Amino acid sequence: MIDLEKHVVVIYPHPDDEAFGASGTITQFREAGVSVTYLCGTLGEMGRNMGNPTFANRETLSEFRKKELIDACKVLDVDLRMLGYRDKTLEFESRDEVAEHLKGILEEIEPSLVITHYPGHAVHPDHDAMGAAAVEAVRLMDASKRPKVWAQALSHDHLELFGEPDVINNVKAVFNQKMKTIMAHRSQAQGVLGKMKENQDDVTDIEAIAKERLGYESFYTWNFD
Repeated sequence: MIDLEKHVVVIYPHPDDEAFGASGTITQFREAGVSVTYLCGTLGEMGRNMGNPTFANRETLSEFRKKELIDACKVLDVDLRMLGYRDKTLEFESRDEVAEHLKGILEEIEPSLVITHYPGHAVHPDHDAMGAAAVEAVRLMDASKRPKVWAQALSHDHLELFGEPDVINNVKAVFNQKMKTIMAHRSQAQGVLGKMKENQDDVTDIEAIAKERLGYESFYTWNFD
């Protein structure tokens, strides 16, 4: 299935969303020769993690995260477009306006697949808002040119509500590339990975913990009918 796509567009709100959420799948697409474009909504300038040890502050974080995002996309070998929205404000943006913005880009690129967050089940308000706008953008497209949408649910109850995801990618074979992408986001990586290590005293290898937690990437196919 991976090598059947023409062009994949990934739409997430923050730098590092692509790394933790879909970089294994993106790597599989790139290895199959499929073009991938990442539409990143914000620069994550309101994030809490400032590096470990701290090397950024509230004024400089956006600069660091922009560079990290560019570096991560170089690791993944994907095209990057920064959409210019402000972190932690996407829920207050007009969904229609964001959808129209995305629709224009999608009509230009003409992807066969869009990957985004599952609206209402992606935990963070920015995730939900960007996912909702992405789904709406695809819905507004001419049905004959509409790409498939894979929506990534992160809420604890998504299995209970929706059942098993339609797409479950085992990305352990390319996890080295996923880990490189995660580590490109230096200001965020240690904080997020450190939380994974909590209550894991018997495992000292953080990459082994990450591989166990993040070795599968799952998506629901959005139904527009």
